[in-house]
Amino acid sequence: MGLLEQTLKEIKPVNYSKAEAIQKRLDNLTKPPGSLGRLEELAKRYCLITGKERPLIRKKVIFTFAADHGVTEEGVSAYPKEVTAQMVFNFLRGGAGINVLARHVGAEIVVIDIGVDYDFSDTPGLIKKKVARGTGNIALGSAMDRDVAINAIEVGIELAQEHKDADIVGTGDMGIGNTTPSSAITAVITGKPVEKVTGRGTGINDLSFLNKVEVIKRAINKNRPDAQDPLDVLSKIGGLEIAGIAGIVIGAAANRIPVVIDGFISSVGALIAAEMKLEVKDYIIASHRSVEAGHSAILERLGQNPLLNLDMRLGEGTGAALGIGIIEAAVKILMEMATFDEAGVSHV
Repeated sequence: MGLLEQTLKEIKPVNYSKAEAIQKRLDNLTKPPGSLGRLEELAKRYCLITGKERPLIRKKVIFTFAADHGVTEEGVSAYPKEVTAQMVFNFLRGGAGINVLARHVGAEIVVIDIGVDYDFSDTPGLIKKKVARGTGNIALGSAMDRDVAINAIEVGIELAQEHKDADIVGTGDMGIGNTTPSSAITAVITGKPVEKVTGRGTGINDLSFLNKVEVIKRAINKNRPDAQDPLDVLSKIGGLEIAGIAGIVIGAAANRIPVVIDGFISSVGALIAAEMKLEVKDYIIASHRSVEAGHSAILERLGQNPLLNLDMRLGEGTGAALGIGIIEAAVKILMEMATFDEAGVSHV
């Protein structure tokens, strides 16, 4: 049995046996019941996922996967593919948006080369897990072999296992052109028209957008991915960083670790994971709603109500960092706020 199959078998439904006790404490904190809204919901969800009634969040880890995409040859991005490697160096220097927000919430960033078309042979601080030097051009053929897709997912699973002492994890991505395979996957799995789930990514103009839509349609028609087989979809029209993110989500769920997903690309990775095993959904917390057109369709299929709507579309794990901060605040409410009896406050 391979690592992917074994890990999927280890994922169990969330145990709700402690729900009543957790809710009782939330209702007895010095406030009107439910008055802290979704913070109360998040605190309860965190406890149920981890199985801890009195949790503490100490170790926070965000995994940012980087990979290239052959479909950039079709002019689907406003930036050249060389930017992927350049941004990896920016992450490692601490100068990117994810670095700022991760520092703000006290999260560690793990940057992974899972498929960048660049030689990072002497790059301290980078996790080198290159499965391939990018994917094939999906407008002309498949993105990767099925075995390559499985290998990339298992990279994520292994990283989740290596960090199974984390109290919460987040996902992020870097890959010029990656909204194109993400839109293609969204269209195939949700059944929605390509035009409805395709956005402007890095900010392409109207002509480039029309080209992007046609490229995605060609990719789907050429590869004919099976919507009932998420591995088939991933291997034919996906990306290596999407596969790595799917692996983190699967590995986190197997270890009962809440996984906070970032925006569009991270959500596509989570979607692949959830299509492989439905119970994965209960371990996912969506950080925000991206302005990318297809994101809402994915969130709906995952049954997620995102925490924030800030018109963000950067990726990298930026939304996940903000989401982790909110979840930590929710857990602190549960742990640090006094009950009526503890505070000596009268209540009905």
